[in-house]
Amino acid sequence: MSQEALRETLTRHEGRRLFAYLDCCGKPWRQCPCIEKGKLTIGVGRNLDDVGLSDNEVDYLLDNDLGRVRMDLDAALPWWREHSEAIQHVLINMTFNLGMRKFQTFVETLGYIRLKHYRQAADNLRKTLWHRQVKSRALEIEAVLDAAEAVPITE
Repeated sequence: MSQEALRETLTRHEGRRLFAYLDCCGKPWRQCPCIEKGKLTIGVGRNLDDVGLSDNEVDYLLDNDLGRVRMDLDAALPWWREHSEAIQHVLINMTFNLGMRKFQTFVETLGYIRLKHYRQAADNLRKTLWHRQVKSRALEIEAVLDAAEAVPITE
């Protein structure tokens, strides 16, 4: 049996699920009513509890996620690529963490970054719930912003 035929057979037998579910009832894992829980599963019968992911699979997923984040930034904040690589990494990191919709609620921070007022952006982040929630991640991102070559504010 060819790899293609085997893939088709297993997909027909296991199903193809893009979101995690429990194999006891087939419901999304958060909605499972079963007393005895099954195995957390995704894709075509991938048992995440026992098999998990390989390092290559994790890297593949991460690369796809980073591509999606860059496309989201291109669509929502077309100016983001006008900044240094370090600042672009800050924007990618925060979008990856928060999602584009939530990141766009950081209006003042994004305004400071767009104007290259990086220190003010860092100071603004320090006042947020996000800063308190992600702790060391926030400190690292704020340090990059503080260290970036700032453009003086002229008023």
